[in-house]
Amino acid sequence: MEHTITPQPVDWPQSLRAGTPPSLAVWKFASCDGCQLSLLDCEDELLTVADRVSISLFPEATTAHVAGPYDLSLVEGSVTTPHDVERIHEIREQSRLLVTIGACATAGGIQALRNGRDIEGFTSIVYAHPEYIDTLATSTPIADHVAVDFELRGCPIDRRQLLQTLAALLNRQALRLPTTSVCVECKARSNGCVMVAHGTPCLGPVTQAGCGALCPTYDRGCYGCFGPMESPNIPALRRQLETLGLAGASIDRLLHTFNTTAFGAFDVDGDDVDDHDDRGAA
Repeated sequence: MEHTITPQPVDWPQSLRAGTPPSLAVWKFASCDGCQLSLLDCEDELLTVADRVSISLFPEATTAHVAGPYDLSLVEGSVTTPHDVERIHEIREQSRLLVTIGACATAGGIQALRNGRDIEGFTSIVYAHPEYIDTLATSTPIADHVAVDFELRGCPIDRRQLLQTLAALLNRQALRLPTTSVCVECKARSNGCVMVAHGTPCLGPVTQAGCGALCPTYDRGCYGCFGPMESPNIPALRRQLETLGLAGASIDRLLHTFNTTAFGAFDVDGDDVDDHDDRGAA
């Protein structure tokens, strides 16, 4: 079974047309480093990539630091401080192509749960000297601040998609990634539906494919790591989850994790998770 794939035309940097190895920079903002580690996890393929590109900046892997501009910047993490805002604009100016990687960079990440909350209250509880903390009231995706050429979703990203992106860069081809739901990947792997067979809550019907249906393959519900698919029918999923015995607040919390802001944009029936008192509902 094939996924629906949307080619993404890209204006490749002039240096690629000249036949020189493209320069690569990897940047970190508010994140756990998991998406950067996905690049290092490419193992054998990484050696091939290293032979084809010039790794100019990648603090997770090397102390080398070659000044820009860069043909391709991979950006992990969300914008959470005033310094982040300044820094992402500087990176955009140095980058011919900018690709955001992971849920933090593409949707604000799980740290976006703080959006709309009492940030001063949080810092006073967590830090002994909150007066030294310089933070924004929100965690926002990179695209809220600068133009982004392409996004790789996931928490963490799928290393196969990352390699596809780098291969498209090297060969000056259109980027091709699936836009269907995780359910399609489950069918491709001959998985039984965990909601139907086991009554397990699952976000697969509204989540973009890309992980290979990793969690459902091991009888776990999808957690929505890759964010909403192209046209998610969240109201229909809510009704199905209610038949499994989940209350509204429990469904809200299921949707408010790695991609809370992204799912929230489509969830017209959802409420703020703090507006409910049935936190223990199953």
